[in-house]
Amino acid sequence: QVQLVESGGGLVQAGDSLRLSCAASGRTFSRYAMGWFRQAPGKEREFVAALNIRGRFTYYKDSVKGRFTISGDNAKNTVYLQMNSLKPEDTAVYYCAARERPDYSDSVYDYDYWGQGTQVTVSS
Repeated sequence: QVQLVESGGGLVQAGDSLRLSCAASGRTFSRYAMGWFRQAPGKEREFVAALNIRGRFTYYKDSVKGRFTISGDNAKNTVYLQMNSLKPEDTAVYYCAARERPDYSDSVYDYDYWGQGTQVTVSS
């Protein structure tokens, strides 16, 4: 079992930056591939970014490539999502997820543990 707690969300203006954090507790953090997803009102939860189990490979949704960066710190049991050049369409609740497999995935169905989410609102 692993517990995930997100933080770092907030209200920002278009063009601003935010860094989301996901603190993991329980089993060894380095045993999981990690992902960030988001869900806007009235929409399905969608993939944003993922990191494989050793943090060597990353994978991004096309619309966030070049603006968002996922990274992990095994010593702190924390994964981050640095979000730059934010746009109003990035507004959503952002969720951290952990997968008990070494490879990353962009499917919500492939993740075993989820955090409670943190709200990101980008005003125009």
